Amino acid sequence: MTDEMRRAWAYLSRVAEPPCPQLTALVTQVGPIEAAGRVKAGQVEAEVLRRIEARREFDCAAEDLDILDRMGGRLITPDDDEWPLLRFRAFRGDEVQKRRNGHPPLVLWAVGPVRLDEAAERAAAIVGTRAATAYGEHVAAELAAGLAERDVAVVSGGAYGVDGAAHRAVLACEGVTVAIVAGGIDNPYPAGHSALFHRIRQDCLLVSEYPPGMAPGRLRFLTRNRLVAALSGATVVVEAGLRSGAASTASWAKALGRPVCAVPGPVTSAASAGCHALLRHGAVLVDRAEQIVELVGRMGELAPEAPHPSAPLDGLAPVEKQVYDALPARGAHTVDEIAMLAALPPHQVLGPLTMLEFAGLVESVDGCWRIMRRRRVHPATPGSAGEKQVSA
Repeated sequence: MTDEMRRAWAYLSRVAEPPCPQLTALVTQVGPIEAAGRVKAGQVEAEVLRRIEARREFDCAAEDLDILDRMGGRLITPDDDEWPLLRFRAFRGDEVQKRRNGHPPLVLWAVGPVRLDEAAERAAAIVGTRAATAYGEHVAAELAAGLAERDVAVVSGGAYGVDGAAHRAVLACEGVTVAIVAGGIDNPYPAGHSALFHRIRQDCLLVSEYPPGMAPGRLRFLTRNRLVAALSGATVVVEAGLRSGAASTASWAKALGRPVCAVPGPVTSAASAGCHALLRHGAVLVDRAEQIVELVGRMGELAPEAPHPSAPLDGLAPVEKQVYDALPARGAHTVDEIAMLAALPPHQVLGPLTMLEFAGLVESVDGCWRIMRRRRVHPATPGSAGEKQVSA
């Protein structure tokens, strides 16, 4: 990319509040250099002029690029190989284009060694409330670490609470995390996460569609949420109120045709009310990273069945359970007594009793049958020379 083209892209990135589909269409039609010239001269259609009139004479592209270069960052444009073309194609859907701001970015400002297209190819968003509970932060970290261990990039917004817990967990596992911020990458919000953002810039990727120096604002946070959803194969909401940025991201994911997942919490927790609302409206309930990988991974990469607790009687046939239930809790019964209690003929009791004996569940003592008690092994006591006492 030539210097002139870089300056044109940088100028256009600031001249209109993103996303601006009219400006994007102009750039697609005539290219960034000519589009920048027309915008500066005001020689554009009325709708474009309305969007750029307030800023078209304000050109600080050189200064913005100088900041970017000093940070070791780069501009990612639709002409670059790094542009996540497949992910952004979702903005062509009818459902998303009905929404305000339902359009891809014009350009992205990025800093970090990770390529955006490669990270987005296998990625999941983990989002949630800033006022996260200890439970929420713990679950976010567990899910994020599990995804990192399975080579899934974790996308989030760098905020306090769930976002920060997810980013930190991935960094601790030396995985890939992408932070998408709602202001300039030179001074991302919140300031209290400056050390976290520094680590993300050093080891992973920090991205924004806003040029350096842009301050975050409420509408910019909501606009940013569409990119978190778009760059991810699925969006996981760990904790969220009924009205929250995380719920906004989930709404964007649904409009983009991406799976929406939610983690359940206590029914008494306001921090989980948004998750429960999502679950009532069809979100996928997740509690393990493997379940998320099943949604964003390769075909056939299915989550293993969760281990279920087993009991000694699980493998018994119905008649064997019937005979076992007829045995007394203490003491022993004859075959005839067992048959009467089990409501079975005596000749139908001996076979099940034999199978129960093979399973180590019953034993025969002096012609009677009783339940085999588990034996407790007591540790050796001082002076016993290491002997073990076994008691029923």
